[in-house]
Amino acid sequence: MERPSLEVNLPDTHEEGKLYVVDSLNNLNKLNVCPDGSQHVLDEEENTGGTGENTAGSNIRNQCLFFVTFILTLIVSLALVSFVIFLIIQTRNKMDQITSRLISEKKNIEELKKMNDMILKHLNQSGIKE
Repeated sequence: MERPSLEVNLPDTHEEGKLYVVDSLNNLNKLNVCPDGSQHVLDEEENTGGTGENTAGSNIRNQCLFFVTFILTLIVSLALVSFVIFLIIQTRNKMDQITSRLISEKKNIEELKKMNDMILKHLNQSGIKE
């Protein structure tokens, strides 16, 4: 399949000729480069004047959505970390209470052993046999 060669007839003014050449090249590029499915994107750009107003609005919307999602994620993470720190502190307090109870019970058991030993010595010295 042969493609016709590009022959550009430049108008009298040089600037109009440049615009005509650029427009022709853009049209050729659209036909050769863009697949059929993406042609509607180019048509939309032509309808909006090629400024990309629709994409700029959706881009800003996407950035705002990302920012809000990021902030919410940070807040939830901060809440979870605070809760974990609270649980660690509570667990430490409970462990300290249990440790102090165990120490006091150990002292009580040692005192009871001493008293038991004293009672046994006293009974052995007094000569009462079982």
